[in-house]
Amino acid sequence: MNIKVYHRPDNEDGWTLELRQVWSPTRHDPSLRPLLMVPGYGMNTFILGFHPTGPSLEDWLAEAGFEVWSVNLRGQGGARRHSGRGGHGFRELALVDLPCALEAVRARTRSSHPAQIDVIGCSLGATILYAYLAHHPQDHGLGSLVSLGGPLRWDTAHPLLRAAFVSPRLVEAVKIRGTRTMARAVLPVVKRAPGLLAIYMNARGVDLSQAGELVKTVDNPEPRLNGQIARWLKERDLRVAGVNVTAAMGQIERPLLCVLANADGIVTPEAALSIQRAMPPGRVEVLAVGDDARWFAHADLFINEEAQEKVFAPLGAWLLGQQRGADAAAEVS
Repeated sequence: MNIKVYHRPDNEDGWTLELRQVWSPTRHDPSLRPLLMVPGYGMNTFILGFHPTGPSLEDWLAEAGFEVWSVNLRGQGGARRHSGRGGHGFRELALVDLPCALEAVRARTRSSHPAQIDVIGCSLGATILYAYLAHHPQDHGLGSLVSLGGPLRWDTAHPLLRAAFVSPRLVEAVKIRGTRTMARAVLPVVKRAPGLLAIYMNARGVDLSQAGELVKTVDNPEPRLNGQIARWLKERDLRVAGVNVTAAMGQIERPLLCVLANADGIVTPEAALSIQRAMPPGRVEVLAVGDDARWFAHADLFINEEAQEKVFAPLGAWLLGQQRGADAAAEVS
């Protein structure tokens, strides 16, 4: 049984964030760098610690020897606002909350190497990571990086996604509530009509019998962030606090693993692969998951019945390989 400890650092901007620290009492290797996972749009860290039929991504990595951290930034999960006005976007998430989380990990880690932290950005969590790096090209304090279905530049986007974010002014004006209730109603239907959410998951490869648990990862979207996403889709490149994030990633020399789903309709393979074109040559490796016979969409990277084999194991092997060398990576895989 892995050990879980919660921490609640104050970001000094009106919010108390929520960090979950997980390690195996028998497998943890303190010589490994701490590992932080950042969830994405409309989600929180619950899905990182839950899988319907087997070990979660969090537990898999803990069993591989990592001390695994996950963070709920403002507006996610157990993060709570205690002062100031609401509303946030990429600047607050990437330049206030993520640095706060990184400092909290360094201060509390059991690792003997706290100076550098490996980071997995999940979906929009990868974009938040890119925006942080764009503003900290030299002093980021990070080790190895993973983008798990994360977009950088929108050269292509699914028509339904573009339609949902067609008007920045409109999506920023609309407050959406009750998303968890809606998800609870929709998920049981998806198994009978798998095409309903095909851009998001391959329902034939996901056990939806625990829909009541799965919806715990759903959070209400933030209107200001929605407006920024809509502008990003129109302009293709994201700008955060005046910095073109795509252009700035050309300065980042850290190794990065780009994990993408072959039939992802939320973050197309082209949008995920844009990081490979942006970073210096040789820095990005690609793990493409799924094929025509057993296709993967966005959520499948976390909860598909084959996620352990096709995503978690090679991802963990790659991270170990960056620290221990090719022999260790081969042992884990």
